[in-house]
Amino acid sequence: MKEVKHFYAAMYLRLSREDSDVGTVPATGNAGEKDSLSKAESNSIGSQRELIRSFIREQEDMELFDCYADDNYSGSNFNRPEFKRMMQDIEAGRVNCVIVKDLSRFGRDYIETGRYLDRVFPALGVRFIALTDRYDSVLADAGERNIVLPVKNFINDSYCRDISLKVKSQLAIKRKSGQCLSPFAVYGYQKSPEDKNRLVVDDYAAGIVRRIFEWKIEGMAVSAIAEKLNELHVLSPKEYKKSLGINYRGGFPYCGSAKWSSPSVRRILTNETYLGHLVQGKTERINYKVKKCVEKPKDEWVRVENTHEAVISPDDFYIVQNLLGVDGRVSPEKREASLFMGLLFCGDCKEQMVRRVNRYKETKTIYYICSTKNRGEGCSRHSIEESALKGVVWVAIRQYVNDFLEQERLFALAKEREANLQAVTSYNKEIARLKKEQDRYYSLCAGLYEDLRTGVITKEEFERLHGQFQQKAEELQAAEEKQEEIVREMFKSGVLSAGRLASFKNSLELKEIDRHTLASLVKRIWVYEGKQVEIEFYFTDQYRTMEDFNGTLATDEGFQPALSGNAGGTAQSEMERGA
Repeated sequence: MKEVKHFYAAMYLRLSREDSDVGTVPATGNAGEKDSLSKAESNSIGSQRELIRSFIREQEDMELFDCYADDNYSGSNFNRPEFKRMMQDIEAGRVNCVIVKDLSRFGRDYIETGRYLDRVFPALGVRFIALTDRYDSVLADAGERNIVLPVKNFINDSYCRDISLKVKSQLAIKRKSGQCLSPFAVYGYQKSPEDKNRLVVDDYAAGIVRRIFEWKIEGMAVSAIAEKLNELHVLSPKEYKKSLGINYRGGFPYCGSAKWSSPSVRRILTNETYLGHLVQGKTERINYKVKKCVEKPKDEWVRVENTHEAVISPDDFYIVQNLLGVDGRVSPEKREASLFMGLLFCGDCKEQMVRRVNRYKETKTIYYICSTKNRGEGCSRHSIEESALKGVVWVAIRQYVNDFLEQERLFALAKEREANLQAVTSYNKEIARLKKEQDRYYSLCAGLYEDLRTGVITKEEFERLHGQFQQKAEELQAAEEKQEEIVREMFKSGVLSAGRLASFKNSLELKEIDRHTLASLVKRIWVYEGKQVEIEFYFTDQYRTMEDFNGTLATDEGFQPALSGNAGGTAQSEMERGA
């Protein structure tokens, strides 16, 4: 660097969140407390400023041009506002000297820090001084430039990487323990005043969430729900947070006042947080130098159940997920959905049925046909009138609800007679079938050893077949455990929630079927040719468990049988086959 008689100095200060966290008071030990606070103070912006100012006062050939302070900015990259402003002044020729407390304040990226000190500053004729590292680019010899300086920069870079790993590890522990790490609570909740990592219900917003789920079950399309919320002047999640004085910065930029939209409604309808569970760790940063995040595979997400109070029941959440998985287009004639929207399917091609209206003079006939046939792509019409379908479905629902409630009554009575969990599990026919099938595959595995020994199969065939049989046995084991979990939950928590049982009973008092009752009880309705209908109900696993147990108990102990027999003709037999 050519000789300069006078230096116009830039005082550069930086403090990152990690540096300030070093000063956190430890839980125990006065000595540790003193040391931590001392280090926090030495790294503070004020301390850096006074140290550099004192140095400049002692220099006869130097004066302070300006102070540039990046508070709460990481040293792992140089994308900092005040650093950029300083570089603009340097390039404009207003600054020819940069002074920092130490090299780590300038930056912790080994490559970028070296580029500035070895290439950029010398090319611009800028003197660089790091006070506590005793480095001055004007006075430094070749050994300091080529050996000491790179080593110190490498150590600073390694420190940043080490801090990043420690922070990631600490956050992972907090996620697994069920602590909410999001800076903002999801709509419907607030951060607890006593514990910022715990969610508590926001009564007003939670009420809106419940209404959104109710509207979806009643058949409203997601877009229609968004329109209705805007018509009612309900503040969107972003605007609601702003109204509470929260400095909310969401990941979905919007100019002006944010309104409800289909994506915002769908995010609420699919968020497991409303079940009382936390699902975190969906994304991660590429590395400690790059802020860009990438999505992680779903099996790597951290899911912890029952971390806070639920807003939506599991039954309603499951029903809504099922409805979201099918087409939710609303009839252009009216904004509300038709009774069977998202529930009616062709029994042969499995595509949805479409609603058609036939008008003749002053009469109107509503019927459904297969959407595949409607597009001219094969299948057959499977035509069925809405009025006939309503009658068949209503009869089937009433019988199913009556049977279910009767099975539930007998199941509860049997439990009062001290039937234990093991007894209920042993009566479950599905579990028995899975056990039998699993034993068969384990027997096949055992037989392979004898076939290998006698030369019936080769070693390669043995390994292939053994792997296939073992995998199938493990799949059956998983299915068996799932069935046992259903029984365990029924035994521990009851067959259904009190609210769902009340809904079952209320449905018997209705004069005709409504959308909410239909969507709450029926998962799918399959229509075959000849107007044959097959209905797939929710809670069929629980029903079968109670049926197995009560039926076996009636045979063994003379217990009162649960059902009186057929009560629905063809529709009933098809219903039972679907369940």
